[in-house]
Amino acid sequence: MRVILASGSPRRKELLKLVVPKFEIIVSNIDETIQQGLTPEEQVQRLSYIKAKNVFDKTQGNRVIIGSDTIVVKNNKIYGKPQNKENAKEMIKELIQGDKTHKIITGLSVLTQKNGQYKEYITYDEVIVYLKNILDEELEQWINTGHAMDKAGAYAIQEEFCVFVEKIEGNYTTAVGLPTHKLYDIIK
Repeated sequence: MRVILASGSPRRKELLKLVVPKFEIIVSNIDETIQQGLTPEEQVQRLSYIKAKNVFDKTQGNRVIIGSDTIVVKNNKIYGKPQNKENAKEMIKELIQGDKTHKIITGLSVLTQKNGQYKEYITYDEVIVYLKNILDEELEQWINTGHAMDKAGAYAIQEEFCVFVEKIEGNYTTAVGLPTHKLYDIIK
């Protein structure tokens, strides 16, 4: 059975290797615009689904298609990927305001076809992230690495930014972008 990851994310690729050693990558290239009127949980499920469905519709035969999407949320505000360095700085400054906590929510969609029988599994997982204070110079240094620009919330817990994370409540792989514990249960 073919297993296909509908994402070009190097982080998701590394995480999927932990669950499925052999798979293909077909990037969906769908429009990831946030749809008004949906909760953050509905947003990530919708985006993960349309990524997986796009690749499913381009392929044939027995296959498992895995789509995923991650957003950062604080006070019901969704933080996607920053548009520029200034936007990245604003995002992180907002995330460290108040109690310095926010959620990372990752949607997971697995679409399968085996011997003509189609099934879909659509879910999500979330973690709570506790950040530390970040000095302006430290923030500038992080932004200048360039790693902030393609990450929801302008940071990555698995990169240099990890020194600013006090703790997380929930599954680490969800914070990185692919809830492997849920994926494993679906595909086993």
